Amino acid sequence: MTIRIIPQEQLEKSDKTTADMIPPLLFPRLKNLYSRRAARLRQLAAKNPLGDYLRFVAFIAEAQEIVLYDHPLNLDLHTRLSEAAASGKPPLDIHTLPRDAHWQRLLHSLIAELKPEMSGQALAVLENLEKTSAPELEELASALLAHDFAKVSSDKAPFIWAALSVYWAQMAALIPGKARAEYGDQRQFCPVCNSVPVSSVIHMGTESGGLRYLHCNLCESEWHVVRAKCSNCEQTRDLHYWSLDSEQSAVKAESCGDCGTYLKMLRQEKDPAVDPVADDLASLMLDARMEQEGFARSSLNPFLFPGSE
Repeated sequence: MTIRIIPQEQLEKSDKTTADMIPPLLFPRLKNLYSRRAARLRQLAAKNPLGDYLRFVAFIAEAQEIVLYDHPLNLDLHTRLSEAAASGKPPLDIHTLPRDAHWQRLLHSLIAELKPEMSGQALAVLENLEKTSAPELEELASALLAHDFAKVSSDKAPFIWAALSVYWAQMAALIPGKARAEYGDQRQFCPVCNSVPVSSVIHMGTESGGLRYLHCNLCESEWHVVRAKCSNCEQTRDLHYWSLDSEQSAVKAESCGDCGTYLKMLRQEKDPAVDPVADDLASLMLDARMEQEGFARSSLNPFLFPGSE
């Protein structure tokens, strides 16, 4: 199955199916998203060997919350959505969507919010980014979105991505439409922006309780992929589940022997406070174990970018 976003004017024409009973796509709910993430990062930092870095990321999440509301985005996406529906492409495709200068305003606002909280190397990086020209910033953004990490230093990447993520999340939240599940490929990519997931979440609640959703590492949307099926290659015959604590752990890794990859699964029924970015970042010991077992990540955490030094 794949997921397509249907424009509002086509909703009445679309046939209802059993799949319509399951929400195939959840657009980002931006209210308090980043403040909740910051709180979760600080909670996890208390007993984590990476506590200092988790607190550092919490500062970035808090700054994202501030600039989100200081710089609202007004954008009409009806034409873009219709064109995407006709072509079968994600409406906010990272490879084809022209970027507005709005994302750079978000970046400079993030820098202004973060500078008083930073010192040493982190402050130097922010000051360097502050002086970087607009064309150079566009080049860095294009390299990150293309996963050409060798062109972006690993100390700059989280700040640039944080601004890009707020920009894409603002756009995703403005999409006027509904999703429909259809047969097709590439379910491992976000149907809104074509980026990759950071992790997956097993929801609790009435509408989507018990269902697994992959969480986009860029636009914060979530899309449904059935459980007991590899989210990367969709095979079902050689899946295994791993955790460091116990069977009751809220964070597990699902590995696939067919494609040799794994993806974290966060279970809200075990801990309602789990956050796709924060809990993935705080469970790096599980990543180390999966690498020892010979599996590679099929996901990407925006605060763990590889890159040049």
